Amino acid sequence: MTTYTPLRDVPAAAGYGPGDVFVLFGELFGRGYANGIVDEARKAGMTIIGATVGRRDNNGPLRPLTAEELAEAEANLGGKIINVPLEAGFDLEPAGDGLTPVDRLKGVKPETVATTALDMAAIEESRQKGLARFRGNLADFARELDGFVPSGANLLIVHTMAGGIPRARTLMPLLNRVFKGQGDRFLSSELFWNSDVGRLCSLSFDEVTADTFGALVDATASLRARVEVAGARVSYAAYGYHGCEVLIGGEYRWQSYTPYLQGWAKIRLEEWACRVWQQGVKATVYNSPEIQTNSSALFLGVELSLYPLLAALAREGGSSAAAGIRAACQALLREGETMDAVLAQADAYLASPVLASFGKLEEWPRHNTPDQAALMLTASDALMTMNADPKNIVCAELSKAVFQAVGQLMFDHSWVPQAPVLWLNHDVIARRLAV
Repeated sequence: MTTYTPLRDVPAAAGYGPGDVFVLFGELFGRGYANGIVDEARKAGMTIIGATVGRRDNNGPLRPLTAEELAEAEANLGGKIINVPLEAGFDLEPAGDGLTPVDRLKGVKPETVATTALDMAAIEESRQKGLARFRGNLADFARELDGFVPSGANLLIVHTMAGGIPRARTLMPLLNRVFKGQGDRFLSSELFWNSDVGRLCSLSFDEVTADTFGALVDATASLRARVEVAGARVSYAAYGYHGCEVLIGGEYRWQSYTPYLQGWAKIRLEEWACRVWQQGVKATVYNSPEIQTNSSALFLGVELSLYPLLAALAREGGSSAAAGIRAACQALLREGETMDAVLAQADAYLASPVLASFGKLEEWPRHNTPDQAALMLTASDALMTMNADPKNIVCAELSKAVFQAVGQLMFDHSWVPQAPVLWLNHDVIARRLAV
């Protein structure tokens, strides 16, 4: 298991500036974690270079962006995008029989998932094809990137690739039962994970979330050597999740969303960082607090640990920023509701005896149980109903604060990184927001 190393102090400001290069390895969609660190790179005046996963028309062959798509993506990023499709994974790669892993999932149902047998040899064939495609395109990306990094420039490369759920429609009813089911609709994440379908998802998560980081470090080895020989710095940063400490009953305690099936891939990501760190590469995985994004809609309850951030903001100094965030959150509540009531409900959930056995870092990730799922989903529903507008909620405001602070902490810490894996808990998030 990775050594638990929380970042407790706000790092000094990074020394990046104009002429230095910031690389976002993963496409920027919507608003989420990556926006925070991109904002910091813009403020510093760095040259911003981005990547694209490419596009598939109706799940057809992978292609680069069109001129129109490229212009839109570059405007969103505020920089130059290297138009080499870097989609990772293999769910749409046909094996020798012409079938893709997505094709093999047709007909799978929650009632039959435990007994559904997949052709794992053919899936491995698809995996190898996807791996060869990705590595080949990554080599092209790295060669083109080299031309954007002038001699003497410092280089910060940020890995944002994550996910990997196979793009099969038949999976969604099943996953809804795993992540949102209770009572008769509850589906054990352990049963799912130990099935052939779960094994396919695990392989896909590993490829997308973790192995792309190791591949990135390898592919940029010659660029890294050139930059460092010139006396400049090279740092790699990646977004992880491994639970985090939040205030529960007035004390900072580690907790995690359950079931976090990507957790095993996140541990694999940490292992990549530890491995290359031992080889002298400054690569750090920053385990960040959960936020609510478009991609987290499937994971109802993931937002519950966000609410205590308001208590942490008060605990860590009660700055004007804290007051502003609290006021913005209060304005989103229904008439008659208060943030004190929100915090009390969230604390009652997090302190519940039902969750006591889930608060052991060394046992993470954990699978769901009927009692845990029912408690989490009921608490999530109750807190969501306290918002005046279900499309404009307190969690969105808190999420913005988190990804802003995470971006600032990662950006500054990457200048003189101290460890291959760090936890950004609510205490340091609140201290950063109070600066």
